Amino acid sequence: MSRYPAWLTDRSATAPAEGYEDPEAARLALRRLASGVTVLTVSRDGVRHGTTASAVVTLSRDPLVLGACLRPTSTFASMVRRAGRFSVNVLGSAQDDVARRFANPGRPLGDAQFEGFDWTTDPLTGAPLLGGSLAHMACRVLGWHQVGDHDMLLAEVTGGSHTVDSPMLSFAGRMHSACVTPAASVSVPASPSEVVS
Repeated sequence: MSRYPAWLTDRSATAPAEGYEDPEAARLALRRLASGVTVLTVSRDGVRHGTTASAVVTLSRDPLVLGACLRPTSTFASMVRRAGRFSVNVLGSAQDDVARRFANPGRPLGDAQFEGFDWTTDPLTGAPLLGGSLAHMACRVLGWHQVGDHDMLLAEVTGGSHTVDSPMLSFAGRMHSACVTPAASVSVPASPSEVVS
């Protein structure tokens, strides 16, 4: 029995071209979705923790809701389930050392993992805000949903700040320092519901 709802796994509605349905090709194609790199931080009972995440997306703009995909067994997921609040640090193009530190499974625990980095405490969540980040967001947990081998964390963004800089991007399995140039004739929809095909 599938862990997904029938509408998600029903392939009768579409007939892919012969040879098109290749799981490895699909995985490589999915990796071409560029996404911002963030460090999610949390504080619980005086213990602080951070983790690098590139699967953070805007889900709603009214109210402000984001989603973050996490491994269910991660230390961060466990702490956030109890804390109910966390912070998002959106990394700038020069923060590859920050991204690598918090992606390293062998990094020290607690405050030691933040050593060498400038940080302050988020007044809304108590979690570390990393200096030099492109943006910071304070978040309140709304719920969790299992999606395949990850859990989707849904959270309301309750506060934030930002600077003008270029982002760090995850693309094709690697981190990239991006130089963002606006396209002259393309505008971003005001909300996800305005995306049409």
